[in-house]
Amino acid sequence: MSNEKDFLGKEPVGKLLLKLALPTVTAQLINMLYNIVDRIYIGHIPEIGEAALTGVGVCMPLIMIVTAFSAFTAYGGAPRASIFMGQGDHESAEKTMGNCFVIQLIISILLTAALLIWNRDFLMAFGASENTIEYGVSYMNIYAIGTLFVQMTLGMNAFITAQGFAKTGMLSVLIGAVANIILDPIFIFGFHMGVAGAAWATILSQAMSCVWVLLFLCGKKTHLKLRTKHLRLNAKIVLPSLALGLSTFIMQASESVISICFNSSLQSYGGDIAVGAMTILTSVMQFAMLPLQGLGQGAQPIISYNYGARNPDRVKTAFKLLLKASLVYSTLLWACVMLFPQAFAAMFTNSEKLIAFTQTALRIYMACLLLFGIQVACQMTFTSLGNAKASILVAVMRKFILLIPLIYIMPLIFSSDKTMAVYMAEPVADFIAVTFTAIFFTFQFKKALKEISSIDKATDSNIN
Repeated sequence: MSNEKDFLGKEPVGKLLLKLALPTVTAQLINMLYNIVDRIYIGHIPEIGEAALTGVGVCMPLIMIVTAFSAFTAYGGAPRASIFMGQGDHESAEKTMGNCFVIQLIISILLTAALLIWNRDFLMAFGASENTIEYGVSYMNIYAIGTLFVQMTLGMNAFITAQGFAKTGMLSVLIGAVANIILDPIFIFGFHMGVAGAAWATILSQAMSCVWVLLFLCGKKTHLKLRTKHLRLNAKIVLPSLALGLSTFIMQASESVISICFNSSLQSYGGDIAVGAMTILTSVMQFAMLPLQGLGQGAQPIISYNYGARNPDRVKTAFKLLLKASLVYSTLLWACVMLFPQAFAAMFTNSEKLIAFTQTALRIYMACLLLFGIQVACQMTFTSLGNAKASILVAVMRKFILLIPLIYIMPLIFSSDKTMAVYMAEPVADFIAVTFTAIFFTFQFKKALKEISSIDKATDSNIN
């Protein structure tokens, strides 16, 4: 392997993580703006802003499903491609990328059909009311058309970052985000299209990013090229990639299920204002999740490549740096939310009533955010090591075993304020999940390092 491709195995880990993580974190921060800018503009539409924000907020479970399916292939295929590169198997790395591209095309077609046919039924089941349903349907009818662009942009961009082209990956997101920020006010206010204008701005922006990503992967600068000969599906390539990506899919798709559970429960106890507040809470949670995932994506090529190259010291060093950086960020954001909750709420609405309600809910909902850096760092490292089972287990533990039951249990325990008790389910689940993940990861990580160390020793003895 050439020195150009081997920099993941040779450059100092701290310098390398900084080099890769800065663009990926920046990309996720931009992606965060991409995701929440519609809600910011929609929430400030004169007269209908509060109802429109709630209606579009109910669309979030469907949008989360779309992004989760892009992660299903990308976050399984991209780490495996990095591991193959570390092993010097360039052909298998390209086959992995090509097969994941085809799977994403198939998923996009199926999702588009499902969203166009059943989006009204989904939205009513997810907590929409007669006051807000038309805003949600208006947004999703248009957003569904752009499903292909979302899948290709998010899914294939992961293969750019996995090769170490972090700046290029950042530009992929930047192009769409800047376009969306510019187009949103033009379509919403300038053309008086309201919620529909926000949806059109989103899919046009995603289309621009999609073209950029595919042109790069078919161009001369990429190490792994998207080739026609690798587009024929191979079960030995596809199935391990999907198995590894399943944990990230569960993590992101479960956000959709959780959003449904939260919205339906909150609609029962607190009505539209509680559901509207939940839209703001999930938006603020993206301030935590997306940059933390960006840090993990920056570390992923380093960990995956050196795991494939059987270099346990560099794997261990990269994880420790990832954990420290993740904890610092989650703690700082937690402090900001606890001190200035009203500032976060005011980003999304002019309604004093909604701001007052949301700032109390926000402090409760994000009470354990400072520990969340541990959860994300460990889970992203499991995926980087190709440990699908462990990554799936920690995802399932936090979301399905803990959080969903607690959404319904907490109001029974704290019956004096059932609405706030629903929000309390999040920090309780986070505390238990982080404790479990930290203990489980300690044992699994030591085992993984020991395995690649023993392989090196066996190889040395055979040579001698």
